[in-house]
Amino acid sequence: MSGDARTLPLRDAPAVRGRVGRGGALLARAGAITRAERETWLGAVALGLIVVGSAFIVLAATNRPSVLAPTTHANYFPRWMAGPLGGLWPSLTRNSTTLKYLFSGALVAMYAGYVLALYYARQLRARWVIGAIVAVHALFLLSVPLALTDIFNYVNYGRMEVVHHLNPYTTIPILEPHGDPSYDLSNWHQLLSPYGPLFTLLTFAFVPLGVAASFWALKGLLALASLGTLYLIWRCAELLGRDPLAAIVLVGLNPVVLVWGLGGDHNDFLMLFFIVLALLLLLLSARARQDAARTAPRAAGAVHLPPAQGGREASVAREARSALGTAIRRRLAELDSREIGAGAALVTAAAIKASGAVVIPVVLASLIKAPRRLLGVALGMALAGVVAGCASLAAFGLHVPDLTTQSRLVTNLSIPNIVGLMVGAGGETSTLHVLFSAALGAALVACCLSAWRRGEAIAACGWASVALLATLSWALPWYVLWVLPLAALSASRRLRIASLVLGVYLIIAWAPASGQLWNAIGLHPEKTPLGRLHQRSVKELLN
Repeated sequence: MSGDARTLPLRDAPAVRGRVGRGGALLARAGAITRAERETWLGAVALGLIVVGSAFIVLAATNRPSVLAPTTHANYFPRWMAGPLGGLWPSLTRNSTTLKYLFSGALVAMYAGYVLALYYARQLRARWVIGAIVAVHALFLLSVPLALTDIFNYVNYGRMEVVHHLNPYTTIPILEPHGDPSYDLSNWHQLLSPYGPLFTLLTFAFVPLGVAASFWALKGLLALASLGTLYLIWRCAELLGRDPLAAIVLVGLNPVVLVWGLGGDHNDFLMLFFIVLALLLLLLSARARQDAARTAPRAAGAVHLPPAQGGREASVAREARSALGTAIRRRLAELDSREIGAGAALVTAAAIKASGAVVIPVVLASLIKAPRRLLGVALGMALAGVVAGCASLAAFGLHVPDLTTQSRLVTNLSIPNIVGLMVGAGGETSTLHVLFSAALGAALVACCLSAWRRGEAIAACGWASVALLATLSWALPWYVLWVLPLAALSASRRLRIASLVLGVYLIIAWAPASGQLWNAIGLHPEKTPLGRLHQRSVKELLN
C-alpha cells in the first residue's frame, strides 16, 4: 500500500488513449472539471446527510420522553436533562414503533452518507469536514442521553464513594441509599464498578457539582476528548504521509460512534485519546531519532586516553562502579521523553478502561528491535503504573474493577452468540466462551509477531482491536471506536474495509427496527433456553 493510502480505494482517472487534438484536449479538460465538481458536490451532500441525520435524531430524542431516551419516562423528563433543545418538535409522532423506524432510517442514511464522504474524501474541503465534525459534536453534546448510556452509572459510582463512603469495587449500588438522586437514573444496580480506577477517581471530582452539573460536565469532557483525539489523528496522519482529512472523516463522522458513542456518553473517548496520544509521541520520537541520525557527525574512531599513572593502584571494584555509572548515565541520556510519555499514556488508557490494554503488548513487540526506544516506553509504563497503582490503592484498597462479571454477560447478536446459534447450541456456551477467548489470545500473539517483524505497531494494533471486538460476548455498538483511529492511520486498506463492515454489522444488530427484521426471518436468540438464561443474567444485574 502506498504511503498516501486513502480511507477507501479511490477510482483511478481513466487514461486518455491515442493522440488528442487541441479541441479534444479542451473537451477532456472540461469533462475532468465537471467530474471533479460532481464529486465535490456528492461529498458535500454526504456531509449534509450526516449532519441532518444527527440533528433529526437529537431533536427527536430531546423532544419528549420516548424509547429513544431510556433514562426518561412519562413522569420524568427534567428540564436540566432535556437541555436547550428539549421540546422543540411538538408535532413529532408519539408512536414508539414509528420512532424506531425513523431512528433506524436516519441511521442508515447517515451511514450511507459516511461511506460516500469517505469515497470522495479527496474532493472535500477541509473547512467543510471540520465544520461537519464540530456541528455533530455540538448536537450530541446538547442531546439527552440516547440508548445504551452509562453516564449516570459513572455519576452514581462516584457518588457512592464520595457521598456515602461506599467503595464501588466492593459494594453494589443496590446497597447504597436509594434516595440518592443518581440511583434511579443509573441501571447497573447489582454490578460492582467495572470502570478503571483512574476514570473512577475522575468521577469523584465531579460529585460536588451535583447530579445535573456532573452530567453536563462529563458530557463536555467526553466531547472534548473526542475532538482532541481527532486533532491527534490529524497530526499522526501528517507524520505518516497519509491524508489527514480522510483520516478524521473515518473516525469523526462514523454514525455508529456518533449515535451510540457520543449520544450515549461513554468513557471510550478518553481511553482512545491516550492511545492516540501514545502513537503520536512514538511517531515524533521516531522522526527525531531519524533526523538526529542524519545530522550527527560520523565518529572518526574512539579516542582512548592513556591510563593515569596511579591507575594501577585503583581498585578493580572502583573501576567497575565507574564503568557501570557511566553506562547508566549514557543509557538515561539516550532516552527520549516522548517515548517515556508514550508508555505513560498507554498505561493511563488501560487504567481508564481495561480494553485499552490490548494494544500494549503489540506496541512493545514492535519496539523489540529498537531496545533504546523499548526501554523508554517501558520506563514510562512503569512510572505511570506506580502512580496509578498508588492512587488506586489509596482510594480503593487492593480491590480492582469487576471485569469478571461483565465478561460472562452475552448480547443477543454478539459474534460468539451468533456462532452458538449457528451450531445449534442456542447461543454462546461456556465451551464456546473458552474457545473464543483462546482465539483472542492466538490473534494477539499473531499481531505481536507481525508488529515485531515489521517494526510497526499501528496496523497490528488495529487487527488486535478487531479481534477483541469479534470475540467479545458483551459486544456493544460504540466499541467500533477502538478500531477506527488505528484503521485511519494504518496503510492497510483491509483494516479500513473491516472497520466499515463492522459498522454495518453493528447497525444491523442494534438499530431499533432490526427487531422487525428478526421477526420476519424467525431469528429469536433471546427465546432459546440458553438465550433466556443470558437475558436473566443481565436483568439480575439491572434490578
